[in-house]
Amino acid sequence: MEKNGFPVAFIDSEPIQKLFRFPETKLHRQPFIKYKGLEESLYIYIEREREREREREQIRGDQCPGHKDRERERDRERQRERAEMESSEGKCKILIFGGSGYLGKYMVKASIFLGHPTYVYSRPPTAKTSPSKIDLLHEFQAMGVSIIHGELEEHEKLVRLIKQVDVVISVLAYPQVFEQLKIIDAIKVADNVKRFLPSDFGCEEDRVNPLPPFQQFLEKKRKIRRATEEAGIPYTFVSANCFASYFVNYLLNPHEIRDNINVYGSGKANEDIAMYTIKVANDPRTSNRIVTYRPPKNIISQLELISLWEKKIGRNFNRVHISEQEIIKLSETLPYPQNVQISILHAIFVKGDLMNFEVGEDILEASKLYPDLKYTSIDQLLDIFLVNPPKPVVAAF
Repeated sequence: MEKNGFPVAFIDSEPIQKLFRFPETKLHRQPFIKYKGLEESLYIYIEREREREREREQIRGDQCPGHKDRERERDRERQRERAEMESSEGKCKILIFGGSGYLGKYMVKASIFLGHPTYVYSRPPTAKTSPSKIDLLHEFQAMGVSIIHGELEEHEKLVRLIKQVDVVISVLAYPQVFEQLKIIDAIKVADNVKRFLPSDFGCEEDRVNPLPPFQQFLEKKRKIRRATEEAGIPYTFVSANCFASYFVNYLLNPHEIRDNINVYGSGKANEDIAMYTIKVANDPRTSNRIVTYRPPKNIISQLELISLWEKKIGRNFNRVHISEQEIIKLSETLPYPQNVQISILHAIFVKGDLMNFEVGEDILEASKLYPDLKYTSIDQLLDIFLVNPPKPVVAAF
């Protein structure tokens, strides 16, 4: 058997969480002021260098025939480049559905950080609305996010809102997966959206063949993809693979001290998500394409992950192996949604479905598209877990 077997690609949302951990004061905009100041300083520096270069060229070639014509053409080219850059970066209006959810809150903050006018469509608050959600919406407003309250059944309201934006991103939880058909209908009527990103953000559902419970789960998401394609809406389908903060937390349970640790199958099958997603939403290269997230430093097997964690904490675990046969049987006997959860573990950690297809012309890889965007490695994430282990989180089904 190969040493590394089937690896898993993890991507982390933790750096977004750290980046937007604002103090509870009125100075919420301070990080953006600093960011914009750095951007403006860089722009001023570049423009000064260009001016010096123009002066040197004028001294060298002022007497040459056609020199001024060439200089004017270069100026026009610079203006075109800057106009294209401004139109493709930080200017589109982004509407996010599910912005107060597990991944959605990072998506909203990444959108604001990258300079996009950002809108969040949220259900009207009621007596049952959690205080944490209300606080989060207030935090969004302090950051400059426009909050629009409404239901997905309000078709005319959705159409009016969508006509005001350029990009629509859905981060709705799985129980609301078919609710996205209402969003698609409104986008069709509005007929102005430059990009729609449905709520995928998991495995590449068109290229896996998992156990029946997970297959039924994915079939609903596939129907949203097909409805998007049939509607003729410009789209990007995002395959985020494993959320490191979620799955590493699930596998290692860093919040508790214990002697045993579960290994699914042989253990050899191997979330900067928000920032990557906002970038692909406004990138012409990703229009009507699938984008997957496979950061090279985060491709790791279960056993490698466990060994790395053992080195970090200075103690060893007793590895309890759960065989593939046991996992298949559990998928057939457990009630919903546990049967889906165990089927997901089978697909990821036993079959290695996240890595069983090549990234090429049909599928783009995010870290290669944006090599300058620094993601959190698994090693760095475990260092964070040492200091501040996350609370257990269970996905909605």
